[in-house]
Amino acid sequence: MPELPLYLDYAATTPVDDRVIEAMLACLGRQGNFGNPASTGHGYGQAARQAVDHARQQVADRVGATADALVWTSGATESNNLALKGIAQGQPGRRHLITSCLEHKAVIDTAHELERQGHTVTWLKPDAQGLIQPEAVQAALREDTALVSLMWVNNELGTLTDIARIGDIVREHGALLHVDAAQAVGKVAIDLGTLAVDLMSFSAHKVYGPKGIGALYVGPRARPVLQAQMHGGGHEGGMRSGTLATHQIVGMGAAFELAGVQGDAQSMRIEQLSQRLREGLLALPGVTLNGCAQQRIPHTLNLCISRSGFNSAQVAGSLALSSTSACSSATQAPSHVLLALGLDAGQALSSVRVSVGRYTEMADVERAIEVFRAALQAPAGFW
Repeated sequence: MPELPLYLDYAATTPVDDRVIEAMLACLGRQGNFGNPASTGHGYGQAARQAVDHARQQVADRVGATADALVWTSGATESNNLALKGIAQGQPGRRHLITSCLEHKAVIDTAHELERQGHTVTWLKPDAQGLIQPEAVQAALREDTALVSLMWVNNELGTLTDIARIGDIVREHGALLHVDAAQAVGKVAIDLGTLAVDLMSFSAHKVYGPKGIGALYVGPRARPVLQAQMHGGGHEGGMRSGTLATHQIVGMGAAFELAGVQGDAQSMRIEQLSQRLREGLLALPGVTLNGCAQQRIPHTLNLCISRSGFNSAQVAGSLALSSTSACSSATQAPSHVLLALGLDAGQALSSVRVSVGRYTEMADVERAIEVFRAALQAPAGFW
């Protein structure tokens, strides 16, 4: 097997932590906790139900929610669909939604589908720094606004949305606020007990858990309105039918708990790695940062490489990184996020996202800088 490139694509997905794998394995095989959590008439099902409930509490503790406010889903994409479609269908007298041009395709495509069904959507544009400002949300609110949906951490840029201020604005207006927090867990402090947020989407595989499992927080203002999108048994309080995948749920619970265990030491380490990476790459000729330089998480950098003819394939043999988000990479189209920032198609296609994580070392950062330096110093036409 050929040597794999250095992994710098943590924003696309994270490797599953060994401790999470161990917890998941305990739920597999005939000697494991393999029962159906809905079959509580016997010990096997009861044990599985206890494992699911424990994981639900682990996730709730990480985000400052009550356990009964969480609905298991297959991931943040399903959570986003449930939030947007479920609220839109639950308020027939309010057919206006607000979102932004910077959102993940799971929100953008869902909002477009609601438009096709007759709903009106206001598409907010970012400011010059790539931020959705609270004042823009305020100006877009209407009497018939049912829902505002915005991501907390932009998956391509790493920029932060001021969810606290926006939440207060939306709450005072009387609409509901949905936040896609797939990229936020373990990177920013989340306390749903104090935030004016009604729905929040989570995913395990962005935080060293397994793929195929996520959750939607449904607050007390949203619960009476939200309409289920998956029917067939009334699981999850009627919000999402289907047999629960105990091993994946347990994995998500363990991953969310570990996200808190890492604490300040891990945050400081990531900050140091990011600072060195950012300084090293921005010192190279023709490299500029996409998005706000201050209001951002340290884990993700998006860089425009102005060297003629550059594209991410030039470093792909040495570095595993993204030229766009994973949701758009199959089409090789320019990033809709970068185009919304005002970059032209050429600049967008010449941009790369570099993201570090739990297993990145300083030696990896130095290697990445050297790979970019060599690519940018190569004679024109070398590639």
